[in-house]
Amino acid sequence: MALKADKIFVNLPVKDLDKTVGFFTKIGFEFNPQFTDENATCMVISDHIFVMLLVEDFFKSFTNKDIPNTSDNSEVIIALSADSREQVDEIVNLALSAGGRATNDPVDHGFMYSWSFEDIDGHLWEVMYMDPSHVEGS
Repeated sequence: MALKADKIFVNLPVKDLDKTVGFFTKIGFEFNPQFTDENATCMVISDHIFVMLLVEDFFKSFTNKDIPNTSDNSEVIIALSADSREQVDEIVNLALSAGGRATNDPVDHGFMYSWSFEDIDGHLWEVMYMDPSHVEGS
């Protein structure tokens, strides 16, 4: 039997929670106040996907490993699907205007289009659109 989870919670360390919340608010994300305090907040991606933004000292309480220096290392690339090519551009442009940094040029494979940015804490985000007619079973 294959494991299936109902929800995903990605946990990311952040340097300044208020600044990070401000950054993602400018992109258009919302936060669940029920899971927000001075140490963490729950950013809502969808009904089943959440990103827990944890102040670095609080994040360290969950692991014995060092937090990677995101200036030099990548721990993960978080990929989000968009509804259209235009929405990919809109999200990344909002991130860039909020203080993020483009990590590459847009990539167009015809059936798939993506563009990436780095948030203010150095975490990598890829926003992509895939033409549903090219997805098996669609």
